[in-house]
Amino acid sequence: MKRWIYFLLLLVLANTNAMAQKFYEETPDAIKWVNKKFKKLNKDEKIAQLMIIRAHSNLGEDHVAKVTETIRKYNVGGLCFFQGGPVRQALLTNKYQSLAKTPLMISIDGEWGLGMRLDSVINFPRQLMMGAVSNADLIYQFGKAVGEQCKRMGIHVNYAPDIDINNNPLNPVINDRSFGEDKFKVALFGTTYMRGMQDVGVMATGKHFPGHGDVAVDSHYDLPVINKSKAQLDELELYPFRELIKAGLGSMMTAHLFIPALDSSANRAATLSRNSINGLLKNELGFKGLSFTDALEMKGITKFFPSGEASVEALIAGNDMLCLPEDIPGTITKIKQAIDEGRLSWESIDASVKKVLLAKYHLGLNKISKIDTTNLVNDLNVQTNLIKTQLSKNAITLLKKENNLSFPIKKGQKIAYVAIGAPGENTISTELSKTYNATVYLFGTRASVGKQLMDDMSANQIPADKADSSSAKQLIEKIKKQGFDLVIVGMHNYSRRPAKNFGLNNAAVYLLNGLQSFQTVTLYFGNPYAIANSTNAPNLIACYEDDDITQETAFDILSGRADAKGILPVSISPELVYGNSITYQHYFPKVQPWEVGLDANKLSKIDSIANDAVTKGAVPGCVVLVARKGKIAYHKAFGYTNTDKKESVNKDMIYDLASVTKVSATTMAIMKLVEEQKIDLEKTLGDYLPMTRNSDKAGLKIKDILLHQAGLKSFITFYKELIDSVNGKPLPAYFRAEASEGFNTRVAENLYLRNDWKDTIYQRILSSPLTPAGNYIYSDNDFIFLAAVVESVTGKNIHAYTKQMFYDPLGMTTTGFTPRNYFPLNTLVPTEDEKHFRQQMMRGDVHDEGASLFGGIAGHAGLFSNAYDLAKIYQMLLNGGTINNQQFLQPSTIKNFTAYNSNISRRGLGFDKPEKDNDSRKDPYPSRFVSPNTFGHTGFTGTCVWVDPDADLVYIFLSNRVTPTRNNTLFGRMNVRPNIQEAIYQAIMN
Repeated sequence: MKRWIYFLLLLVLANTNAMAQKFYEETPDAIKWVNKKFKKLNKDEKIAQLMIIRAHSNLGEDHVAKVTETIRKYNVGGLCFFQGGPVRQALLTNKYQSLAKTPLMISIDGEWGLGMRLDSVINFPRQLMMGAVSNADLIYQFGKAVGEQCKRMGIHVNYAPDIDINNNPLNPVINDRSFGEDKFKVALFGTTYMRGMQDVGVMATGKHFPGHGDVAVDSHYDLPVINKSKAQLDELELYPFRELIKAGLGSMMTAHLFIPALDSSANRAATLSRNSINGLLKNELGFKGLSFTDALEMKGITKFFPSGEASVEALIAGNDMLCLPEDIPGTITKIKQAIDEGRLSWESIDASVKKVLLAKYHLGLNKISKIDTTNLVNDLNVQTNLIKTQLSKNAITLLKKENNLSFPIKKGQKIAYVAIGAPGENTISTELSKTYNATVYLFGTRASVGKQLMDDMSANQIPADKADSSSAKQLIEKIKKQGFDLVIVGMHNYSRRPAKNFGLNNAAVYLLNGLQSFQTVTLYFGNPYAIANSTNAPNLIACYEDDDITQETAFDILSGRADAKGILPVSISPELVYGNSITYQHYFPKVQPWEVGLDANKLSKIDSIANDAVTKGAVPGCVVLVARKGKIAYHKAFGYTNTDKKESVNKDMIYDLASVTKVSATTMAIMKLVEEQKIDLEKTLGDYLPMTRNSDKAGLKIKDILLHQAGLKSFITFYKELIDSVNGKPLPAYFRAEASEGFNTRVAENLYLRNDWKDTIYQRILSSPLTPAGNYIYSDNDFIFLAAVVESVTGKNIHAYTKQMFYDPLGMTTTGFTPRNYFPLNTLVPTEDEKHFRQQMMRGDVHDEGASLFGGIAGHAGLFSNAYDLAKIYQMLLNGGTINNQQFLQPSTIKNFTAYNSNISRRGLGFDKPEKDNDSRKDPYPSRFVSPNTFGHTGFTGTCVWVDPDADLVYIFLSNRVTPTRNNTLFGRMNVRPNIQEAIYQAIMN
C-alpha cells in the first residue's frame, strides 16, 4: 500500500480522547484525594513530586539502599525501572511503595514491551517491523498486550509509543524504534498502540516531541540540531504528535533537540525551551496531559546545562515531570532559588503537582495493592508469541521477485542455505534441511557472533575470525561446484545500528553480492535499512527480526504455507522506496492474459475506456480487476483520488463499496447461517427480531426481504430529522463535536451522534408504510433489517461476523467496515464533499447517510475494500465455496442464492443478476454478453462486482464517481462499467 492510505483513519480514532480525559477528570472523589495528599507536602516534597528517579532490579543492595533513601528522604514522585527481572522488580516495587509517603508513579521505557528491560520476558518486535504491517488492529492488540504486561507489573506509565518519523536512514538513536517514514502511518499506528495501552488503564507517552527522526547525532552523547523551518515541522514531524493529542494521549516526552526555528537561543534543547513546550505543545497544539522530559542525565542536556540547572529550565519551559535528574538535593535547591529569583513560581509548581496527583489517582494509586508474584513470568509472556506470530505473518515483505521464482519453492531441487552471520544452525536452516534436504553453510560476520565454529570447510562452517574475503571466495567457488538449483541467503545477527554498515564486514558484503550470480533468494533478518547492500539481488525479502518465530514465518513463505503481506515502511534506495511490496499469493496469482484465454490487445481497450472516463470527468480515478480461471489477468489503476489530481490512484487503494456491501457482507452472512440452519428463509422477521413483533413488519419473510419484494420502502432520509431546516447543519441536541458519554456513534469528523438514535432508525422503518405484496422495490431498509437478524442470531454485528467467518480466513486484510480504525487515511479514497448533512469531504467515513447513523456498520452500506481482496471472496463463490483448500460455503448454497429466485424481478437471493430478457433488450444489464448465470451487484459510489460462472470470470470495478459530488451524471451516461465489462468478453479467446 502507498503512503496516502494512512491519513483517513486518524479522524475516527479521535473518539479515544475520552480515555485520556479520565486521567485528569476532576471528579469529587479525585479532588478530595488530591487535596488530601497535596496538603501533606512541604515545599521540598512538592518539588520532589515532579521527579522520576532511576531504579534497577539487577544492581544489588547498594543501589536498592540508595533508591530507598531517596524515597524516604525526598518523597519523589515516581520511579523509572530499567534492567532487571520481573519477580525482583515486583518485589522492589512492593517495597518502595510501602515506604513512600505519597504513592509512587511507576514508569518504564518499554517501547517493544517489558522484554526490552526485563530478563525472562519475551520481546515483542521493534516498531519498524510493525510499520510493515497493513492492519492497525494488530498494533492495537500489541498495545493492549503491552498495557496488560504493565498492569501485571504495577507499572502506571509506559514511555511509548515512539512517534518519531524516521526519515533519516543514518539516525543512530531512533531508526528501527520508529514505525517508519510515512507520517500518516506513524500517526495511525502510534494512535492504535496508545489506545491499546490506555484502554487497559496504562498511560501512554508520545515521544520525542517535537520529532527526533531526522537526526544523525545521538542525543545520549551530544545535542542534535534540526535545521528545518516551522512550516516544515508542521508538515511532517509534528503531524503524529498533533494526531495523538487529538486522540487523547495521556502524556508526552520532550526531546533533547536544538531546533532554531522554534527557539534560537544557543544550545537550548526543545526540552528546555518555553517556546517549544508552553508555546507549541501546550498553547498551539492544545496538549493538556503530563509533559515528561527525556532523561536529564543525557549529554545532549548536561553538556550545556549541568546539574540542577537543566531541571530549572525544564520547569520554566512548561514541563510537568523531570525524568532522571542527576542530583536530587541540588536540583531542589536550584529550583527554590529560581523561585526566589522570580524565574519560577510556586503557582506553576503547585499546578503541576496537582496534575501529577490527579493522574496518580486515576491510575489507581489511591488504592495500592501488592503485586502478586505467583506465576508472574508466565502471565507476562502469555500473549507475546501469539501476537509476534501475527505481526510476523503480516510484516514480512517480498521486495523483489525475478528469474521465474515461484513459491512454494519446488521440492527435488538442489538447494543451499547460506547463513551469513548466524552463530550456528537456526530455525530456518533446520526447516530447509528437513523439508528440502538443503545444504547449510554458516559464514560468520562479527567477532561477537556467539560460540566458536569449526574452521572446517568440509563442515560448511566459517567462524567470524576466519570470515575474510579469501574464505568468502572459497565458499562461492564451493557452491558453484556443487551446482545448486537455488541458493537461499539469510542475513543474520547483524547490528541494528547503521554505524559501520550495521557491523557487516567487507567479507560478508563480498559473499552476499558474489552469491547473486546464482539463482538466489536473499532474506534479511534484521533492520531493513541494511538491505541497501543487496539492491542487485533478484529475489529479496525483508524479515525485520531474527527470532525463531520470524524465521519460521519466512520458511512458511518460501514453502508456500503463507504469503508475504508486508509493505516496506522506509526507503532504502532509489529502487526500494517506502511502500514497495509484491503481494504474492500462490492460490490467486497474476498471470499474462493469454494464459487464461484472454486476448491482451483486446483487453487493453479497458485502458482506453478508463482513461477516457478520467479525462472527461466521469470519475476522478478507478481500479479495474479481471480474474479468469482462478488467476488475475488484469489489474490496473487509473487517475486520481480527487479532481485536484494531487494523489494518484494505485491498485491497493481502499474504496467505499456502497451497496456492494449488501452481497459482500450481509448476503454472505445470511448464506452461512442458512447453511448452518440458524436462519430459515421461509421464516419471518418476527421469528428473529423481537422489536418487529408488534408491527406489520413481523410477518415479512426473510426470502422476500432478500429479493426486495417484502414491501419495505426503498429508503428513508433519516438524517433530515437531525439537521436544522434553515441552514442544514446538524442539530446540537443530537450531535457532539467529540466523542463523549452518550455520544459515541461516529458519523463523520467532529460529528458524534447520540447513541440512542439507532433505536429511532428502527422505529422509523417499523412505522413506515408497506407497499402491497408482490411488488419489487429495491430497498436499503431490507438489508438494514437483515444485518439486525445476523446480529440477533450470532450475537455479533455484521462487521465482526463477516470478518471472523470470511475476511480474516481469506486474508482480505483491507475488507471491512469503519476503515479509519485500521488503515491510514491516505490509503482510503474520498467520496463526496457533502454539503447537505455532514458538510465535509467524506474520506474513510461511509458515504451513505443512513449507514453513517449506524456508526458506519450497516447491512446495506459501509463496507470498504481494495479490488484484490474483494476478488478473493468472489473467486471463492465461483469455485463453489472453496479457495486455498478452505471450504467456506457449500456449492448448493451458492447455486441457490445466485440463481433467479423471483417471478417479478431479475433478482437472486441478495444478489443482482442480468435481466432475464437481456438478449432482446436495447439496454442489456449489466452488459450485453453476460450469461444468465452471472451474479453480482453495483454500488452508488461507482463500484461493481460481477461473477460469470459460464465464462469462469470475476470482474471488479471500483471508483468514487461521487467525488466531489453525486450530482455528476456523466459516469452513468458514459456507461463506464458496462463498456469495460463488454471489453472483457470481447477479449475472451477460449
